[in-house]
Amino acid sequence: MIEKRDFLLEIGTEEIPARFMPWALEESRRLFSESLADAHIDHGEITTLGTPRRLAVWIKGLSSKQEDRIEQYRGPLWDQAFDAAGNPTKAALGFARSKNLPVDELKSTIVNGQEYVLAEVRHEGKETVSLLPEICAGILRRLVFPKNMYWDDPSIRYARPIRWIVALWGDSVLPFRFGRLESGRVTRGHRFMGDRNLEIPSPREYMDLLFANFVIVDPAKRREKMLSAISAIEKQIGGKADLDPDLVEENLFLVEYPVPFSGSFDRDFLEIPEEVLTTSMKHHQKYFPVRERNGKLLPNFIGISNNQATSMNVVREGNERVLRARLSDASFFWREDQKVPLSARVEELKSIVYQERLGTVYEKAMRVREVALKLAERVPALFPLRPVIDRAGMLAKADQVTSMVYEFPELKGVMGREYALRNGEDPEVALAIYEQVLPRFAGDVLPTSPAGAVLGLVDRADSLVGCFKVGLVPTGSQDPYALRRAARNINEILWNLDLDIDLLPVFKDLAASLDAPGETMEAVRDFFIQRLQVQLREKGFSHGLVCLGGQLMWNRPCQVQKILNGYAAVQGQEWFKGLVTAAVRVKNILSKAGAFSPEIREEIFTQEEESSLYQAVSSLEPQVGEALKRQAWNEVTALLARLEPAITRFFDKVLVMDENSSVRENRLALLSRCQELFMSVGDLGLLKE
Repeated sequence: MIEKRDFLLEIGTEEIPARFMPWALEESRRLFSESLADAHIDHGEITTLGTPRRLAVWIKGLSSKQEDRIEQYRGPLWDQAFDAAGNPTKAALGFARSKNLPVDELKSTIVNGQEYVLAEVRHEGKETVSLLPEICAGILRRLVFPKNMYWDDPSIRYARPIRWIVALWGDSVLPFRFGRLESGRVTRGHRFMGDRNLEIPSPREYMDLLFANFVIVDPAKRREKMLSAISAIEKQIGGKADLDPDLVEENLFLVEYPVPFSGSFDRDFLEIPEEVLTTSMKHHQKYFPVRERNGKLLPNFIGISNNQATSMNVVREGNERVLRARLSDASFFWREDQKVPLSARVEELKSIVYQERLGTVYEKAMRVREVALKLAERVPALFPLRPVIDRAGMLAKADQVTSMVYEFPELKGVMGREYALRNGEDPEVALAIYEQVLPRFAGDVLPTSPAGAVLGLVDRADSLVGCFKVGLVPTGSQDPYALRRAARNINEILWNLDLDIDLLPVFKDLAASLDAPGETMEAVRDFFIQRLQVQLREKGFSHGLVCLGGQLMWNRPCQVQKILNGYAAVQGQEWFKGLVTAAVRVKNILSKAGAFSPEIREEIFTQEEESSLYQAVSSLEPQVGEALKRQAWNEVTALLARLEPAITRFFDKVLVMDENSSVRENRLALLSRCQELFMSVGDLGLLKE
């Protein structure tokens, strides 16, 4: 029976940025699972553990030996490998020699009705301990972080310098070298509260040993301790911590032993807009704001320390002092910024470069405003909002030259709204100024006002056209101008408000304003279609529907979604399958037909099925056209389904490719009319199962 042991690998480092760790844990698990499978080594559960100073992989029940396996190799045809008397030819001898087998061990196999020579080669499994060093080193080389460092060995890179490596195969050290470091069994406890050097007897004692030295290496247990202590503090304060999931995770990977503490600030600071306070606390200090049960902000916060100090009062007072300084600065900016109205700041935008080849922020803002107004003139529902769009477009980016936004860039839009309200601007204008920046990140709130939505989507469309014009196209993981997110946000904004806006004129207006060539528009369209299809796939649409969605009205995302929802509801029904089959048969025969006249001449119909199909098409064309005008997509599909019986009878009884060229072309012209109707809702052949 093959022995199984637990295996532990720990990489000890300088503090790794918190945002890297969730990815690193998942990627390590994936790489080990993949590498062990490739090496044919059986194993149990793979657990990844980590703190800012260490990333560990614990593999339970790792087999001490590779699986023995037999690989099959197909050789030459049997009658080429052996003559009529069964004697091996040079082909058989050469094949056997290449596989280190005697000729008499070659077998035969049948593939697609032909007999081939088959070699079965047995591979005896190697000892796992001989394979693990290269597996571990290979995984560390493949673990490429978003940002990496080089230190004493220029051939090695990692998120932060590696200071120690633990590799245990059961209770034995697995020796291997990575860069200039040798693996061992010595780890380190907490930087301030634990022992510097700790010998780990075996993988199963790893977590307990670290816990005794103030390191909770399991993120799930660290989270549990952190949230439990926060809950106790909430009861003391009489409020509820604003536990933003991203901030919880960030704090989780900023500490090895979480010690939550509470602090407070002067109530006078509550007169500053709430977003300023929460941004200072969350983004700058990594604190959790505290609210009353009704959601109102309290003058309290909860922080997470990585050190159980003798007196947590000292920790609290130090953090309060830092936050007080930040909020004092914010209070000063708040007062000073209001001395200059937003309208007076617009000219200052001319001094801020948006992109060196695309001009200033002022030029971008005015371009967006102009195109948004043109859009409002084309869309009846937006027409009454032109004054709001005009004014909000003028002021949309004016807050970028305020001291507050300079200090807190995350507050763009927020401060525009707040200053606009205090300048006496229309509340709808103030709301649009704020909402034109939404959503700011994945999962953020979406605009609720059409004016803000229009300014936001035009702004993002402008970024797409401008960046593509000057060659700033996303490549691989590189997307410095967040163009993928811009395209995604345009669709999310439209879907959220069910705004049926045709984006093509928007892109054309922007291309004209930016003097972008035709190839830029083609590239933007292709890019936008790709992003739209990604989002449709995320919504659960089938592959065929996703492809159809990209082919349909890519420039009208709301209509695309409605059409696909309609198709998804009937895709499995027999009548719809019949419609798809009919559309495919028409498309296939026309694709092979070559050139023909599109004119249909009734007088040369020779069979009843021709006349019946012609009458069905002629009857349905005006009905389909009317339904298309009303955008009644389900009705259009149901109408088209009426063609299926006539098309089926036509193909069953009529020879389309008749010897008589006039008859043949007439029949092809009739089918072409059918295809025009089908294509009014896209290439239904993409939905063929």
